[in-house]
Amino acid sequence: MRYEIKGETLPVVICQLESGETMITEKGAMSWMSPNMKMETTTGGGLGKAFGRMFAGEAMFQNTYTAQGGPGMIAFASSFPGNIVPFEIGPDRELVVQKSGFLASEAGVNLSVFFQKKLGAGFFGGEGFIMQKLSGSGMVFLEFDGHIVEYDLQPGQQFMVDTGYLAAMEGTCSIDIQKVPGVKNMLFGGEGLFNTVITGPGHIWLQTMPISNVAGEILKFAPASGK
Repeated sequence: MRYEIKGETLPVVICQLESGETMITEKGAMSWMSPNMKMETTTGGGLGKAFGRMFAGEAMFQNTYTAQGGPGMIAFASSFPGNIVPFEIGPDRELVVQKSGFLASEAGVNLSVFFQKKLGAGFFGGEGFIMQKLSGSGMVFLEFDGHIVEYDLQPGQQFMVDTGYLAAMEGTCSIDIQKVPGVKNMLFGGEGLFNTVITGPGHIWLQTMPISNVAGEILKFAPASGK
């Protein structure tokens, strides 16, 4: 499979497949394709995995597209201003991604739910609690909001991130939820009650425009009900 990412604000990844090669998408992200691409909708490993994907913010069913009778082409476009990031998944290269960050992948990539190890993260972690784990083998394309800033964390090195700004991290990293210190900071700081703490080693991707923050800003200007 060969690919090319085009566009900046609203990018698209165009994949060129050999006969018999298959691409998977979770949320109907196909934008255009050649006529010989065969589509099939499946549970992607049974109802258990389907419900797990739904819990992680994706659709229950997967769409697979296979090139038949010769080379094929298929394109997957971003649904929000941001970036499409390619990543090669392998036995020692697993990835943990924000909910709805998965765009498409080769057939060898597995998608499952990732939970924080500590129970407190489940109650207070917000968007950072339930994420997606990508394992297996193959190329995956990720959809992130806004611009992307990347860091390599050394063993034991920590980064503190506001909820929603962590787009992805390598599976070697770990995350926890930390309470904002001080009652005044919690009540009047305007930054929320909890932050996400990422601990290395591993590579992390941070996004500058979480879609949840954008939705909150737009909501401020929405007319009140009944007006």
